[in-house]
Amino acid sequence: MNINTRIRYVLKPLVFVLALLPAAFVVTDLFEITGRLGANPVEEILDRFGNWGLRFMMLALAVTPLRRVTGLAWIARFRRMIGLFAFFYIAMHFAVWLVLDQGLYLPGIGEDIAKRPFITIGMLALVLLTAMALTSTAGMRRRLGKRWNQLHTSAYAVGILGVWHYWWQVKADILEPLIYAVILSALLGHRLWHRRARSQGVTPRLRANQGAG
Repeated sequence: MNINTRIRYVLKPLVFVLALLPAAFVVTDLFEITGRLGANPVEEILDRFGNWGLRFMMLALAVTPLRRVTGLAWIARFRRMIGLFAFFYIAMHFAVWLVLDQGLYLPGIGEDIAKRPFITIGMLALVLLTAMALTSTAGMRRRLGKRWNQLHTSAYAVGILGVWHYWWQVKADILEPLIYAVILSALLGHRLWHRRARSQGVTPRLRANQGAG
């Protein structure tokens, strides 16, 4: 089985199923099949979707550095799927806040967005991520040309805003957002290093066929 067949019929379906598991556990825990959501189920669901959205965002940003380090070009074929799952979980995080937490009460929603900074930057991250999700297809990439690259570079901005949103939300217990901040700093550092190395002509070429077979 060659690498293209393996990715299409084995690895992509496997990654898709694994990426859906956190959402599935929210449903099964809601009905107390696999666990419980605790004393405040709405807050628990909000936290789960938000955390998984941020995790998938970090994974999406890690795809290119991992591809460069390993020389395995096919890793990049998972970036779109992982990025769309980041959008899915962050959109679900927003939907739970909008419907279950705020009860679609528009005056309260507007006041929260305007007066609570962590919600404001969370909304900005969602807007950017939505724009990237809507333009993630090959057709949109062809139509937008260079603008597509400029738009999708904002994935790093989404990562920064997401970590910032989480940091301001937790206030005191900053261990988890600090971990995300360290991971994001490493990914940004690699990007800056690679850009500088490429400008100096010392970046190694990607071994596109390594691992095929």
